[in-house]
Amino acid sequence: MSWHLFAVFFASTFFISATPGPNMLLAFQYGMNYGVKRTLWTLAGLSLGLFILLLSTLLGLDVISRQSPWALEVIKTVGALYLIYLGIQSWRDAGEGSLMSDAKEMGEEVATDYPTTLPFMTDEKTPQPRSLSSAAVKLSPNNMTLFRTGVWVSLSNPKAILFFAAFFPKFINFTAPLWPQYIMLTFGLFLSETIWQIIYTLGGKQLAGWLDVGDRLAWLNRACGVIFILIAAALLVEVIGGGYYKSMFISKLI
Repeated sequence: MSWHLFAVFFASTFFISATPGPNMLLAFQYGMNYGVKRTLWTLAGLSLGLFILLLSTLLGLDVISRQSPWALEVIKTVGALYLIYLGIQSWRDAGEGSLMSDAKEMGEEVATDYPTTLPFMTDEKTPQPRSLSSAAVKLSPNNMTLFRTGVWVSLSNPKAILFFAAFFPKFINFTAPLWPQYIMLTFGLFLSETIWQIIYTLGGKQLAGWLDVGDRLAWLNRACGVIFILIAAALLVEVIGGGYYKSMFISKLI
């Protein structure tokens, strides 16, 4: 992978990571409720969950590229269509909700859906997200519970695997050694995600207030929608162009 391509990848992921998805909303709310120092445990859990999803995706792409090259072209095509869908949805839904209300809903979902019977859970206390406007809950979860919450929230978003599978092939040269490229992609993604998680944790109400002014949050989502569509278009051009050059090569052989 060239440094130019890596720069494009990092710029894209950095911009996309800025959008308030489940991981960012959890970091935002917990940063306000429990403080930056304790929320670092949640950020570690979010990173571990993200790494598991990312590793699963890369291993899958690695196996497919070696054993079924034709299936890789199918994945690129379907991935491009999925990114176009995400782009359209991001643009259409850009004006809905606010960061504060979305974070509150996220906290309520965590409180309702957090599993209490998983084998790796050793205590009986589950996270009790507090109101965004006040310290309404006296009992605070311990550090390991905060960590497990981060892992669970990250892993409970299976769409991430689909997104990675759609997004990454544009930046991977499958004819070159793959693992050095995987390491660079992983580093770039983790760096952008970590930066924004810390910003959301530290930013708190200041960030929410700034994004909720006018159409700033809406335009952020729209910009991400445009990025999705541009990457999808590049993927489709790559698939169509690759098929064209392969057919030309075969016709010359015949």
